[in-house]
Amino acid sequence: MAPRLCLLLTLLLMWSSNAQQQQQLMEYMERRLAVLEERISQWHDQSSRYSTELREFKNQVITLLENLEKERDGLRTEVENTAVRVDRLEREVDYLETQNPAPPCVEVDDKLMENQGSMAKKRKNEKYEKLTDCSDTISQVKAMKIVKKFGSNAGLWTKDPVGSSEKIYVFDGTNNDTVYVFPRMREFTLFSTKRKAARIKLPYPWVGTGHLVYGGHLYYIRQQGTFQVIKFSLANKTIVDSSVFPAEEQVPVFGLSTFNYIDVVADEEGLWAIYATRENEKNICLAKLDPVSLDTEQMWDTPCPRENAESAFVICGALYVVYNTRLPSRSRVQCVFDVSGTMRPEDASLVYFPKRYGSHSSMKYNPKERQIYAWDDGYQIIYRMEMKKKLEM
Repeated sequence: MAPRLCLLLTLLLMWSSNAQQQQQLMEYMERRLAVLEERISQWHDQSSRYSTELREFKNQVITLLENLEKERDGLRTEVENTAVRVDRLEREVDYLETQNPAPPCVEVDDKLMENQGSMAKKRKNEKYEKLTDCSDTISQVKAMKIVKKFGSNAGLWTKDPVGSSEKIYVFDGTNNDTVYVFPRMREFTLFSTKRKAARIKLPYPWVGTGHLVYGGHLYYIRQQGTFQVIKFSLANKTIVDSSVFPAEEQVPVFGLSTFNYIDVVADEEGLWAIYATRENEKNICLAKLDPVSLDTEQMWDTPCPRENAESAFVICGALYVVYNTRLPSRSRVQCVFDVSGTMRPEDASLVYFPKRYGSHSSMKYNPKERQIYAWDDGYQIIYRMEMKKKLEM
């Protein structure tokens, strides 16, 4: 009996111990669940608060974006209105300048021009005494660079070879009175419209493409019955001098560029005028000009024919005439006239220009840079020349 009682007591003790452990486990689980519930409640509160703040921030951003869009639309409208006003102002200024052209500072003295012409004719076809030791001639076209396409099919662009100015001067067309000025080559290359260029309104319209910028002055051709060379100061925007060219019954100097009667050019020796007259209708004539007084110092009848000539330029006192065909082909220099007599025409190299678009309406040699600024069917091109000494020929 006793062993059974002991076993029963042992079982009761073990059950009592398990019950306590279970009770402790339950209490522990209840405490952990309470902590989890508290943390879940805190997370829920924080999540709700964060959601509310995020929603308020989103609403603020949307409101700011809407205000920015309204301001941008308003600014765009103001810019467009300003552009319209600027265009209107430019048209009004152009109209006022047209109605009130700048008066010339000097009048043409016909008797003085006759005396100058007679003095030049006395020295006609004499050997030229050079002012410099320049003795270079063209060997070939070293390189060609197409800068851009700007304006009309015919025109000219150039730089002042005297001084340090980098300005680009553009004469658009063969009959106009407004010169476009760009501060540097970079701006001329990048600007796509004329609106961004400065403008010089000339007192009289020009004719042809035979104009020149030299020593801070603009030399351009005006037609008023006879042809005049006008000297215009770029600094004062006034006419400094003018001269009636001492040539009777002038005809177009180039057979393929009939809009040119006088082509004023520059080289290492100074200013020259290329022209043609009825008296010597088949060939081109050349004259040396005084850049200060516009006096014609000396004149020559060259052996270079006008027929199929499209342009010309002077280098080191030698005239180079560029020829083409009626249907534009490859331009070439095939007539050279050296006023100093150092080089015979038959000794000159036959120089070809690369095939481009059409024909040259102007070719301006820059003696400072030793390159040519050409206008070819609306494209502005730079030709770099390779030179050699005349004595090497």
